[in-house]
Order: sequence, then C-alpha cells, then structure tokens
Amino acid sequence: MAEIRFQLLGPVQLFADDVPVPIGGPGVRGLVALLALQPGKVVALDDIIDALWGHNPPATARTIVHGNVSHLRRVLRELRGDANILTTPPGYRLVVEPGRIDVHRARALLERASVASPETAAALLAEALALWQGPVLGGVPESVRAPELAELRRAVHGARVDADLNLGRHAELIVELSPIADPLEERTAGQLMRALYHAGRRGDALELYRTVSRATVATLGVEPGAELRWLHERILHDDLAAPVEEHAKAISQLPAAVPSLAGRTDELAWLDALVTRAEAGETTIAVVTGTAGVGKSTLVVWWAHRVASRFPDGVLFASLRGFDPHHPPLEPAELLTQFLLGLGVETAKIPELLHERVALYRSLIAGRRMLVLLDDARTAEQVRPLLPPSARTMTVVTSRSRLDGLAVSNVAKQRVLGTLAPDDAVRLIEELAGPAGHNHTLARLCGYLPLALRIAGARLSASPQRTAEELVDELGNERTRLAGLQVDGADDGVRAAFDVSFRGLPDEIAETFLQLGGVPGVMVGPHLMAAVAQIPVAEARRRLRALAAHNLIEETARDAFVPHDLVWLYLRELAEQGLDEKEREATLGWTIRYYQAVTDRARRRLARVADRLDFSRVLTDDVLPPLPGFAEAQAWFAAEWPNLLAVLDAAYAAGRHEDVWQLALLGHTYRVASPLLDEWTRMADLGVAAAEAAGDVAGQCWLRLTRTEIALTFELPGAGLADAERARELAAGLDDNRLVTAADLQLGRALSRLGDHRQAVERLRAAVAESTGDTVLLGQALSSCAEAEKRAGRFSDALGHQLAALRIDRELGDGDRVAGSLGTLAELSLLAGDQLAAERYAWEAIDLAVGHECVAREGALRLTLGRVLRAKGDVDGAREQLAMSVRIYERVHPKLVGEVRGELAELQ
Repeated sequence: MAEIRFQLLGPVQLFADDVPVPIGGPGVRGLVALLALQPGKVVALDDIIDALWGHNPPATARTIVHGNVSHLRRVLRELRGDANILTTPPGYRLVVEPGRIDVHRARALLERASVASPETAAALLAEALALWQGPVLGGVPESVRAPELAELRRAVHGARVDADLNLGRHAELIVELSPIADPLEERTAGQLMRALYHAGRRGDALELYRTVSRATVATLGVEPGAELRWLHERILHDDLAAPVEEHAKAISQLPAAVPSLAGRTDELAWLDALVTRAEAGETTIAVVTGTAGVGKSTLVVWWAHRVASRFPDGVLFASLRGFDPHHPPLEPAELLTQFLLGLGVETAKIPELLHERVALYRSLIAGRRMLVLLDDARTAEQVRPLLPPSARTMTVVTSRSRLDGLAVSNVAKQRVLGTLAPDDAVRLIEELAGPAGHNHTLARLCGYLPLALRIAGARLSASPQRTAEELVDELGNERTRLAGLQVDGADDGVRAAFDVSFRGLPDEIAETFLQLGGVPGVMVGPHLMAAVAQIPVAEARRRLRALAAHNLIEETARDAFVPHDLVWLYLRELAEQGLDEKEREATLGWTIRYYQAVTDRARRRLARVADRLDFSRVLTDDVLPPLPGFAEAQAWFAAEWPNLLAVLDAAYAAGRHEDVWQLALLGHTYRVASPLLDEWTRMADLGVAAAEAAGDVAGQCWLRLTRTEIALTFELPGAGLADAERARELAAGLDDNRLVTAADLQLGRALSRLGDHRQAVERLRAAVAESTGDTVLLGQALSSCAEAEKRAGRFSDALGHQLAALRIDRELGDGDRVAGSLGTLAELSLLAGDQLAAERYAWEAIDLAVGHECVAREGALRLTLGRVLRAKGDVDGAREQLAMSVRIYERVHPKLVGEVRGELAELQ
C-alpha cells in the first residue's frame, strides 16, 4: 500500500510515497482541493459546482463532476492506498487521515506548538512553514478560493516569530522581518518593534511606529490599533519587560481542564485564528454553541489553558448558569461583581448600580490584553453588559442557544459544535476505561456525544466486573439506552441535560418539540410538521428553526431538520409521557396521510402509474411540497426514503394495514431511479402481508406484481412467476380490467425470463389487446413483447414492438421509460447487426438517464454501449463504458457486478 499525501499549500498535487501522481487538469485539481479542505466531511455537489464554475456552470456540470470523481477513484484505487472518495448524499466525502493533507498537518503543528516550550514551538512552527511550497491551491480554477489558508499562514508565521521572540532571537528576527514589514500589518510591525527594542534599538522601534501611524492615517484615516498604541507607550517610557516577565502577574480564573481533548482540531484552529485577529487589534467575540452534552465548556476551557500565555493581562471566567436545573441564570450585576473582585477592586468600592459597575469594569479592562470566558449563557441580553470594550481583549461565550442577537449587534463569530468523529469518540472512552473490542460499538450507541461517551467510560472504569459487551447489550435496547447513560447524580445524565433544554423552551416551541416525538423517521421538514401540527408551512418552519436555534435539532440542509440520535430517543420518551393515546394516534395518522399524498405526487413525476390509487385530495396543496418535475421528485424520494420506511414500520405496528399496503405500493415507483434490493423486498413483503391482513384482494394483487417486478429487475430465481400467477388468479375474480392486464403483462415477462417464449408471447399479446385505450399499459405491454420476442430470437418483430412502445413513451413524456426503450432498441439493433443505429440509440438513452439522474438505468445503458463499441472494434471506448458500468453496479446492482467485470476483463 502506498502512503497517500495531498498538497494544497502550493500546486495542488497528489503524492504516493513522496512521488507525485498525475491527476489531471484544473477541474480535477479543484475537486481535489474542495474535498481535501474538509476531509471526512460531505461536500455537496451543488457547492462543488458553484466553486468550480461560479454562477455560470455548463449544462453538463454534474456529469463532469461525476466523471472527475470516477477518475480520481480510479487513480486512488490503482495506488492501493488508504484514501478513498465516497458518495454520501448530497455530495462526496474524502476519506483519509487529516495528517496526510498538508493544510491539516500545518494546523496540527500549530496546535502542538501552542502548548510546547519556546524551543519546541519554534521547531514545530518552522516545520509547518516549510509545508508552503508556493502560492496555495496552484493549478485550480480561479473561482476556487480558500482565504482561510492565508489566515493560517499568518497565524503560523506569527506564532513562530512569537516563539523566537521568547527565545531572545532578536537580531535574526530583525533581519527576517525588516524586508516584509508592511505598515498596515500591525502584528508583524509590533513584533519587529519588540525585536528592535530588545536588541537595544529603541529609537528604531519608535521610528517604525511613526511610519506605521502615518501609513494608517493616510490609508485608513485612523490611528494604529490599541495593541500597537499600547506597545508604543511602553517603549516610549522604556517600560517593555521581557515576555516571560510580562506574564508573571496575569489574572487567571480558569477552572481545571481535562487532561487531553479528543478531536476538535477544526474548532481549535477556528478559535486560534480569532486570537490572531484579536492580537491584530480587532474586536473579537466568539460564540460556541451546541446541544446539551456536546462538550462546549470542555473545549473552551481546554483551549483557554493552551492560549493563556497569549493574553498577558490574564483570563476572566464566569459560569452564567443559563441552563442550571437548580438555580436561575445569574444576573449581569452578580457577574460584574465577580469580575471586579478578580480585577482587584475592594468589595466596599464596588458600585451599587448596574450601569456604574459596567462603567468601572470597562474602565479597568480598557487597554488590557485579556481573555474573557462566559460559560453557559442563556440569552444575548445576559452577555452584553459583560463584553469588554477593548480591541485587545477576546471574549468567548458558550451557550445551548445560538445567541443570534450577538452576531447582529456585536458582530460575534459563531461556531456550532457537533459530535465527535468516530475515532475521537473511541479515544475519549479509552481515556477513561482503556482499550476494548466493543468501544467502537459503544461510541456509536452513544451517538458520539461527549457527555454520553464520558458516562459510558466512567461506568466501565468504575465497575471492573462490568464488561463492555454487557454495556453494549444494555445500550443496544433503545428503550433502556437513556437510562443506561445515567449516573448516580440525578442531574448528571444525558436525559437530565435534555430535560433542562426542553424546560427552557417557549410554550408553542415546546409543543412542537413534543409532537416531533410522535413522528416516525430520522428527519423532519416544515411541510410534514405543518401537516402534523395543522399549522401553515411558514409557521412550522419558524418553529423548527427556533428548535435549531436552541440546538435541539440541526438544519442539515434547507428545510431538513435532524435531531441527534439520543435526542430522538428522548423525544420518543417525551411523547409517550406527554401525549395521550389519542394524540399519538392523531400524530401518526397525519404523518401517514402526508407521506401518502406526497409519495403519490412524487411517483407521478417519476413515471406513469398503472394502479388506481389517488391521494391527491388527502391534504391541501399549501401543505405539500410542489415537486414540479422529475428531478425534484427524485430528490424528495432520496431524502425521505429512510422516513418512508420508518413510517411503514410504525403504521404496521399500529395495525393500520390498509395504509401500509397503499404506501408500499406508492413508494415502489422510486425503483425506477434507485433499485435497492433488500429495502424494496422488505417494503413489498410488508405490503403483501398488510394487504392480506386487511383482506384487500386488489392490494394483494398489486403488491404481488410489485414483487414480480423486483424479481425481474434483480434477476432473482423464479423470476417472480409464483407471485405473478397468484396475482392473475386473484385479479380474475375482480371487476378490474386494468389489474387483469397488468397481471398478464407481468406473467408474460416472468415466463419470458424463464425461457417459455411461446406462453410468454401469448400472454403479452393478450395484454396488448386488453390494454387498447389505456396508453400507459399499452406502452408497457409493447415493450415487454419486444423483450420476449428478443429472447425468442425474433429480432425484427422485437424492433417493431419496441419502436411502437417508444412512440408511446415519447408521447407520454416519460423520460425514464424513453431511456429504457432507447436502450432496448440499442440492444436489438446490435443483435440485428446495425451497429451504427445501436450506438446512436445508446448515446441518446445515456444522455436522458444522466439528465434525469437515473443511476441504475445509466449503469445498464453503459453496459449496452460498451458491448456496441466492442462489436465496432473500439476497444478503448468499450473498456471505458464497461468500467463506468461496474462502478455504478457496485452501488445499485452488486449481484450483477461479476458479469460486467468478466466482460471488462476480456478487454484488458
């Protein structure tokens, strides 16, 4: 296996064992850069397109990106390294150790240097600077930008100069900094002033300040920042002590930090970058927000200990008790008293009135370089009186709420803290309980939430007789998981932490949160919430976003709200306790009606339907998402598929069998875009069982025909013949000609697949005759006839049937079926010896499939085109198409991959 490295700090490049690997032109390099800047995180396809082409992407942008991803996967696979690109809706994710990417290695070195001795720090930071190999992101399109890389270099260089100043390397720094000192770069100018002063060149340091002052006044119309003015004042009065002496009497109110911090590399880098801005004289306020138990305080306190030396006048800390279950939030007057005492004000001299305390606090802190930590804030109003006026002081606030008001009024920078990465979560457990084989499972059951992870680790370490396997069994049961994440103190568990957040919600938002507990699934949107709560969509969106502002749910994409796994369990418990049986039934009922209505609307955008189910009037249009076309319907299915399965399970468990079989039949249409064997089979089996339990014969027929379709699609043994025969038998007893025709059609297809061509053609011709006047079924019957005639070797008859089917498909405007008909015509033309027609049909079909994002259909069509090109003697073209087909089949038809690989191997 090769050791893979990615270079972004210079020309974008891929290395294998330090040997550069060609990867392609600007588009491919830009894609590499976008993925490598965020390893392990999903980069949305739309964001990739925006970054590569700006506001004017070509019509084939999605296809180009898909192709470039395929190319990069092939390169990485050939290198046999431990890097890979995964498709993770709504985009792609680069799986690689962050340390293999120079940007993230530079950040890690900067982090290590911040807690190291000056000698070690200087060496680490010099190593980090050496990673820059020229202008960053070289060779990518101009539209790809990463301004944070310039900030990172400034932070690394500035920290390295600080380390050298602490080591007394003043002469060397004067030589280094003099040529690059920009009068408008105040941090560098300040460092050079310090080096000049400590080298005995006080006059030169003062002259440099005058130069900077003239430049800022002339350019910006203002004097230099407070940091530089303070430094000038010290030098002017010959009162600038050595760095170590400056820090000797710093105030420190920090509580103890954990011994080590698992993960959080990006968040630490974000905070470090803000320190750099504060050091440059900018007013800096950071808000770290996140759900209960995610580790906000742990992160900020650990980071504050690490950077305390960069704030020579000290650190102030206060817990604002915003979400304390036993005490009300602290008033600003009480907090100011704490800070004033810390700043040396005698108790008797602390003013009585709040505005006087604020004035005194701001006077004392003005001009100082300090860090102020305000932990567990409830509202922006609680925080504002505590914000220092000095640009030299940095303020960090933690809260379960987003505190958007601080961003509006005080230009606060916000960061939402998420759960830990899986490996970091395991490391946190192991810090407490040591390595164990079940720790990865434990971390997953804890939802990678730091509070839950610490409780699990503490329980294992406190009870040596308890094994990780026993704890996994306990937490594996969803009904006992929250109880298992409780410790002796009633207020120290995960449930208690969520309780505090819930009790702090306004009444109407709490009501919405409670209703969420009765909604099956893993994600909720405003349209569903509007249907369940019987409120307008705009109001539902407002309430969901209010819950997101309290970090009880997360808006992962526009109008897609997802609670943390443990929050979902808490919601289920809350609904069982807070809603009566009638309310729970109503919530489930509205949820089912919503999915019936939207699934029906979506499937009619994907394909023509043969059954008579119609849910267009179940809900009013203002509650339903619009879904104007194929792409929107497919995107809705892709996003809602896990929810749809969850609703089916919940409805079946509740005994709502009629709803189950109808919803299973409605959802089956998504097969045209994404055939997933296990999920489709489970859905169809559940539908058949529900139709039988409901005693609905028509439902049994349609669901058995659905299972036949699955068997034919995946070429399962028996080709679904038993289901088709039973459906035909049941349909004969019903007064429904359409159902009889559909049953004959599927029965004929199954017989054809099993080689009984005579009976197959007989059945299918009967279906053609029966479907006269029903254009949808006629098109399907003609296409199936063509397939049966092909299998019987009658290619001319097959072509005639398929051309007739194509005319109907074009008339109906069904893009997927048009692509399917064209693909069949390509196969038939190839068998008939007309290679030119076969290639023309195949390319037209592929263009349609790609445009409609019908991935499974595209895989089959590329296989057909590969065979056509092979017959023409175009081996390279055939090899390329078959390779693309393999990559698609690996995702959607894994059982059929072997056959395509065999054909590809013959061309190697």
